[in-house]
Amino acid sequence: MAGQFEATVVINRSVEEVFAFLADGENDPKFSPRVQKMTKTTDGPTAVGTVYRSKVKDAGMTTDREFRISAFESPRRIRWTEISKNLVTAPEGGYDLEAVDADRTRLRVFNTLEGHGLGKLLVGLALSAARKDADAFAHRIKAAVEAS
Repeated sequence: MAGQFEATVVINRSVEEVFAFLADGENDPKFSPRVQKMTKTTDGPTAVGTVYRSKVKDAGMTTDREFRISAFESPRRIRWTEISKNLVTAPEGGYDLEAVDADRTRLRVFNTLEGHGLGKLLVGLALSAARKDADAFAHRIKAAVEAS
């Protein structure tokens, strides 16, 4: 079983500012309490092919995860795919950004979750928890961007 969660929020910053903040994956711990550490493992600025490695704590378990940027269209769209092997992975996730006006941006964030092996039994719980937290997650992104 695979499924998706998503949320949308308006951020009081220009689309260029929001994109720049989100393009730096090392900002993830500023809005995602489950991300304990995030490091870019490839050289150069973020682009298609850039890889980020993270240490994540979910349901009391700590896992290492790797994500590759699969689409990067400034200042409108970022996509990633998880390349690590875990019980539950995100084969696709992303940000869609749209300027509301010069100083406000509508952000849509989403992740698709998929279970592997025993993770097929866990993915429903992970999706349920992610869907419950989706709006709060989007608002944590908003707060982090507006504080930067």
